[in-house]
Amino acid sequence: MEQTRLQRPLIHCITNPISIHDCANAVLAVGARPIMAEHPREAAEITASADALALNLGNITDARMESIRLSLAEANRCGIPVILDLVGIACSSLRLHYARSLLADSSVTILKGNSSELRALAGIEQHSIGIDAGVGDSFSSENALSLAPVLTALSRQTDALLLATGADDLIWQGEHAWLGHNGVPMLSSITGTGCMLGVLTASYLAHGTPLEAALLAVSVMGIAGEAAETHKGSGTFALQLMDALSTLTFDQLTENINLEQLL
Repeated sequence: MEQTRLQRPLIHCITNPISIHDCANAVLAVGARPIMAEHPREAAEITASADALALNLGNITDARMESIRLSLAEANRCGIPVILDLVGIACSSLRLHYARSLLADSSVTILKGNSSELRALAGIEQHSIGIDAGVGDSFSSENALSLAPVLTALSRQTDALLLATGADDLIWQGEHAWLGHNGVPMLSSITGTGCMLGVLTASYLAHGTPLEAALLAVSVMGIAGEAAETHKGSGTFALQLMDALSTLTFDQLTENINLEQLL
């Protein structure tokens, strides 16, 4: 957390226009620097100068698909850590097949998605509703353990840490797993909070291990949501969430962090 503020890493974010503004501000709020270039003729060049790469499949276009592939290849060539946010692969065969082709050709450091999206990537039954996770797909202390063989195999097959977002956030690396219990329901009342979590993870990934980045990002986002919770409505909550992200202290983090190691 402190290294991100001190080092101010450059985070190349290829994300969707629905959340791009909030993603840029979230990166700035935790002390990193965003650049949001997505033209295919410059994406790889800009990736080469970045400290981490955040890729997001939301609201996908042909141009962004090309830029994502080029930037991912360049990140692999340069040894730059990458988070791939699997937005919508549970409801779109285009995105699912594209994500699988990316993973077949290149490697990523962290695979992020909601519970339905990770289930879709693993090839098991899921019940997504649009880009949202199905109610019965959420991970918990009980069902995550029952899916241990599937999630362990997916983590090993992709050589990536898995980050599944929801009411509780699941972090799965190899044979080890954690649940993050911070957060409030209002985080799902505004658009883009999942995308913001993705770029926060990339911000911490620049100077931390994948596990450190994922555990820190879900905790920071959840605690900021708790601090911003309001009865005035979603508009006020969105503003207070950004305030909370930009003012969160290390003491607040350590006092409120709520992580459970499952395995």
